[in-house]
Amino acid sequence: MTRTITRLFDDYSDAKTAVTELERIGVPHDDLSIVANDAHGRHSADRGDNDGINEDGDVTRGASAGAAIGGVGGLLAGLGLLAIPGLGPIVAAGWLASTAVGAAIGGAGGAATGGIVGALKNAGHTDEEAGVYAEGVRRGGTLVSARVEDNLVGETEAVLDGNRGVSAGARGSDYRQSGWTGFDPDAAPYSTGEIDSHRAAYRREPTVM
Repeated sequence: MTRTITRLFDDYSDAKTAVTELERIGVPHDDLSIVANDAHGRHSADRGDNDGINEDGDVTRGASAGAAIGGVGGLLAGLGLLAIPGLGPIVAAGWLASTAVGAAIGGAGGAATGGIVGALKNAGHTDEEAGVYAEGVRRGGTLVSARVEDNLVGETEAVLDGNRGVSAGARGSDYRQSGWTGFDPDAAPYSTGEIDSHRAAYRREPTVM
């Protein structure tokens, strides 16, 4: 039986390390996904160019984003850049990115954002979990998702949690305490200043097991 294990990372470098370790334990590229907020434009070193965003910031797909779906040379080698209303600019690769790109090309921006939430729900996450994870990306975080067989669940969770991955339950509780009621695909993306403040609040957060 296949299960989807997802964690939110406040530090992009932790997420990258987790992806590399998951590849090392044998999770296929096709079953891995990474979606990272790139409002600061700091992740360009992990990808080739800026194909994927037009001058108005709308969602488009360029050569990089197309290559991202294949994951040739490792998942991180195929990162593509997208601009998704509600989330802002992101870099992404893998099955979750593929769903987002498909929704973006086929419909309105809200549909593209819903594509990420919908993909997580279709993979077994609850509405609440999917909403928290989408909100986490909007606030500057990075998602790593792995579809694995039962025999790899424990090892996958150990890799994600061991690299400071945070569960939807833990982060959702924090969000609700500050007045958050749910993910709004029509909300404006966070500014870089808001993202910096949010990240600072969790910089010393302990690993959630």
